[in-house]
Amino acid sequence: MIPNTNQAKALWVKYQLPQQKQMHSSLVARVALWLAKQLKKKNVSVNIDEKLLRAAALLHDIDKNVSKLPGEQHPDAGVRILEEEGMGEVAAIVKTHPLHSMLDPAISPKSWEEKLVYLADKMVKHEVITVDKRFALWKGEELPEEAVAVLDAVYPKVKELEHDIFARIGITPAQVAQLVAAEYNESS
Repeated sequence: MIPNTNQAKALWVKYQLPQQKQMHSSLVARVALWLAKQLKKKNVSVNIDEKLLRAAALLHDIDKNVSKLPGEQHPDAGVRILEEEGMGEVAAIVKTHPLHSMLDPAISPKSWEEKLVYLADKMVKHEVITVDKRFALWKGEELPEEAVAVLDAVYPKVKELEHDIFARIGITPAQVAQLVAAEYNESS
């Protein structure tokens, strides 16, 4: 099953997703869908299931307030929850969104839905920002040495994904916040 927006938001309530994560997830969905729309506008040969993309973006952090089973980390519990809810297709995308997934060929984003959720998540903190700014924010935190090593290793791969998508749509990452906001305001 691929949930619609209302069904996804009902899961936020069921699994007590904190308000700031709900706002983050909504904005990730908005950015991912906007990027998909731009790819299609540019006649890039892509096959993107927008319903699946929206659902995965809305639910990518569903486990942020859920007790993890032994050995689980984020997003393992979210993947488990979504599979238990009968949402295996959504779970498969959620599994590929953590920062470190780019370092593991088994779970790195491959489909367009996976790539767009991954990139949109890295471009949203509390507002739309660039990948460079997001990494700068992470670097500004007091992180354990192993987390810094992951940041250093994954950064070039994330930049490569960012470049690939933005080269196809013909804008710079810095323009996204303004363009997404403008389109959202027009449709509101």
